[in-house]
Amino acid sequence: MACVGEFACTYASLILHDEDIAITAEKIASLVKAANLSVESYWPSLFAKLAEKRNVADLIVNVGAGGGGAAPVAVSAPAGGAAAAAAPAADEKKEEEPKEDTDEDMGFSLFD
Repeated sequence: MACVGEFACTYASLILHDEDIAITAEKIASLVKAANLSVESYWPSLFAKLAEKRNVADLIVNVGAGGGGAAPVAVSAPAGGAAAAAAPAADEKKEEEPKEDTDEDMGFSLFD
């Protein structure tokens, strides 16, 4: 579960980003203090370092995107053999699922 310091610094960073103000540890700490919250001293500096290395707008857009296991989805299909390329993918999805064994398949039932 996330702590108050993490949430406070997240919101402070978002406020600074929204106002087009450089995200620094001092400014994050000032906003947190103005909200009458107390956080561990390392939280503002961690968030400031993150803001230096990553684009905050990209983080906002990709919230909930996860760790990156899925391939990006193409917006437009390439011209030419797009239909032919899609056909094998559809066939792969139609793999037969194993049938569950039923009493009829085994030739007997529990209550015979």
